[in-house]
Amino acid sequence: MVKKSEVLARRGLLLGVVCLLFSVLSPAFAQNTIMVTAEGLADPNAETYARDKGLLIDDLRRDARRQAIEKAVGVFVEGSTLVENYTLIDDRVLSETKGLIKRVIKESKPWVADDGFAHMMIKAEVYLTGVQDALRTMSRQSRISYIRDYGNPRISVAVYAQDADRGSWQTRSDIAENLLKERILEFGYRVWSEDATQALKTEMMESSALSNQTQTTVSVSHLKAADFSILGRVRFDVREVKLNSSGIRLKKHLITSWTVKCVNNNTGEEIYFNNKVPRHNSWSTEDQALEDVGRMIGQEFSKDFFESHLVQPNHLFELRVVGLPSYDIGVLLKKEMIGLRPFLDVSLRNYTTSGLTLYEVNFAGGQADFAQTINSAVIKPLNAKFGENVYRVESLTRDVVTLLFQSEKNQAELVEEFNTKPPASLANASPARIAQVAQNDETLKKVEAVNPAAVAFLENTTDAGTNSAVMDEINNF
Repeated sequence: MVKKSEVLARRGLLLGVVCLLFSVLSPAFAQNTIMVTAEGLADPNAETYARDKGLLIDDLRRDARRQAIEKAVGVFVEGSTLVENYTLIDDRVLSETKGLIKRVIKESKPWVADDGFAHMMIKAEVYLTGVQDALRTMSRQSRISYIRDYGNPRISVAVYAQDADRGSWQTRSDIAENLLKERILEFGYRVWSEDATQALKTEMMESSALSNQTQTTVSVSHLKAADFSILGRVRFDVREVKLNSSGIRLKKHLITSWTVKCVNNNTGEEIYFNNKVPRHNSWSTEDQALEDVGRMIGQEFSKDFFESHLVQPNHLFELRVVGLPSYDIGVLLKKEMIGLRPFLDVSLRNYTTSGLTLYEVNFAGGQADFAQTINSAVIKPLNAKFGENVYRVESLTRDVVTLLFQSEKNQAELVEEFNTKPPASLANASPARIAQVAQNDETLKKVEAVNPAAVAFLENTTDAGTNSAVMDEINNF
């Protein structure tokens, strides 16, 4: 016979092991991660590194990790917002590399290039939910909104009821639906009608087809009813109850079960589903029961729930570049794009002698601001590096972007431009970012060629700081 105390001890030991395993494994399951390739920079001419070259490698590695986190931040924060508030985001988020980077998968050897910078590339796995939580905390503390505005999502609702007398699910409850709609409107979102949109879609398609407007027909066919659809089903059981004192018979409505699910219509994914079996509840009328069900379904959802599914962390697209004179130029362009904030990863897939180069690009964020981001965060910094408009967008669709490269320089001149001019990533960097990686006057002079506004801001700030220090010294004498 095993003593009861021994059984309890074994159970306690087993529970302890399970808890330990859960504590070890849960972070991997609790947080979504994202793969990021980034480039770190440092100024090898800085006086600090003249005394200790080891510090250069440490700072280079640290900057590469910060850039990996910055790219993950770009999933949630607009590029302009990040630049304007770089110092605060850097202090509160980017510097937390240990807590936000799960692991570094690959790290290149450091090298000093002709552009005046030391370089290092890394591929890292970043905790995406950790970045989002850090931004939300900072947003509450500083009372500034850093999370992307993903517009006003459209949400449709439908609640169906069934009891013993109604064998089908065709009866919808306006009472339950209206209470659910009120909940959605509290979030500031729009309530969308699936039925009305489908009727409008059918009418417009028939009209455009009769008029031979093929392009209109295609556009209307993609008309989306809602971003999210909430579907509820309620099952009733009606019972008669006899009062012993008076003999009067009353009907009681019991909800035997209700279910709810939510579908993300952008992806087709069922992002939420739940079943409930209420206990010891009954209502005098069906309307009263449905009123409570509408409230209960509404309580299943929060604003944060929809926001977390509105955020598209990344999407893949094919980047075609026409006009690159050689494969080597294609490799140099890949290196430039790895440094750009919106590109989480870049792979050179194919090059042909006809000048067509194909890249697979993992892009940070969704497709709502895709065209604008390609222009402001990719084309402009690349052109700033060359000092002329050598790149331009030829075409841009959902999954394919085509760029034209045109330059009168020969291959040797182009290679020199790539190698000697500062990275394109610094062309739209904040002054604070430039101050971190360009600490020598000669290096700053090079950066000024691609980002004169940021360098001018730094110089003005330095002058103002010097004058202020002199005034304080005089006043305190």
